[in-house]
Amino acid sequence: MPESSASLPCRICGAPLTTTFVDLGASPPCEAILTREESERGESAYPLHVRICDECLLVQLPEVIPAEEIFTDEYAYFSSFSTSWIEHARRYAEAMIERLELGPSSFVVEVASNDGYLLRHFRDAGIPCLGVEPTANTAAAAREQGIETEVVFLGEATGTDIATRHRRADLVVANNVYAHVPDLADFTKGLAALLAPTGTLTMEFPHLARLIDERQYDTIYHEHFQYYTLLTAQRAVALGGLTVVDVDELSTHGGSLRIYCQHADAAGEPSAAVTELLAREEAAGLHSLAGHAGFEEAVRVVKRDLLRFLLDAQEQGERVVGYGAPGKGNTLLNHCGIRPDLLEFTVDRNHHKHGKFLPGSRIPVLPPEAIEAARPDYVLVLPWNLRAEISAQLHYVADWGGQLVFAIPHLQIVEPGASGEGAQS
Repeated sequence: MPESSASLPCRICGAPLTTTFVDLGASPPCEAILTREESERGESAYPLHVRICDECLLVQLPEVIPAEEIFTDEYAYFSSFSTSWIEHARRYAEAMIERLELGPSSFVVEVASNDGYLLRHFRDAGIPCLGVEPTANTAAAAREQGIETEVVFLGEATGTDIATRHRRADLVVANNVYAHVPDLADFTKGLAALLAPTGTLTMEFPHLARLIDERQYDTIYHEHFQYYTLLTAQRAVALGGLTVVDVDELSTHGGSLRIYCQHADAAGEPSAAVTELLAREEAAGLHSLAGHAGFEEAVRVVKRDLLRFLLDAQEQGERVVGYGAPGKGNTLLNHCGIRPDLLEFTVDRNHHKHGKFLPGSRIPVLPPEAIEAARPDYVLVLPWNLRAEISAQLHYVADWGGQLVFAIPHLQIVEPGASGEGAQS
């Protein structure tokens, strides 16, 4: 890992950040999808240079774009457009209601509640709940579903205010947001302020171990400020006086952790699952600086293989289009320098993106029906974390002999079908 000239402070321990984890060059904000008019103008690109703290080992991206500029009033991501994610939310709600014995006298708060996709399951079970969401358009969508939502960035002050005006929560949910906060200490203290003295906080986030093992470098973008192991997550929640008492390993987002936290002064001993996962992380080298080396070369292999495939397809007169317009796809496309000459267009189920263009690459985003109209030879699936769901949706591509392509963890060409397995390299 080459040394960097930066001396930015670590978000957990304040030590200077001098060691590079991976440098992906510069890219525009991944969710800054462009209108046609905007696509005719210039746009700004910002570094994706990820460091690792030599002291506490937190892998982190400097805040080159303020969070307030990323999570705007018109945020493009709506959770409800993913069928599998809705089902994940339903199963989570049912499990928490049973595990914590939640009922009409309980109170649930979700931070980064998006369009209310998760809280509606608690509401339907008769459990009072509240969303906390900084993006106005997704919060408005939640309110239309009858989910009370506060439009605010969470910090210690806003968390205290919300708890004062409502009450402290028996369950605080923070799914896929802990990576999105540049002021880690203030946000963690905000979570603690929301949480009742004997309450439980659960957080889900991608596991750095899986990011490294599966070469998931496209999950690095400006919205993601931190990349956690269980060890660094323990160190992070301690900033708010919280402790990890249990952990689940999940398949979501390419491999995630769900940690269960309580106030340290009320928590018991951590579960066997916590002890066992920490031991596996240590055995994999993730509790040492040296164990994080080598990722940059793995990234280069993904880039070379994808570009070689696209160039070969172009030379053979074969058509390649994309499926999905996720943030991770924009990291991949911009890092590889892929433009419409190599990927004609992509499609997305989110109608808010139709008729617009991906940031940086300027690849058009069309409705899903465009694939059947074009009948391409290959469909490059950008949200690989939804592989089974999307492979089933694209079963019709086989009607004309088309195939699906996945770039991560390595280049795979598969027959469309229910699972997308049976790949050939």
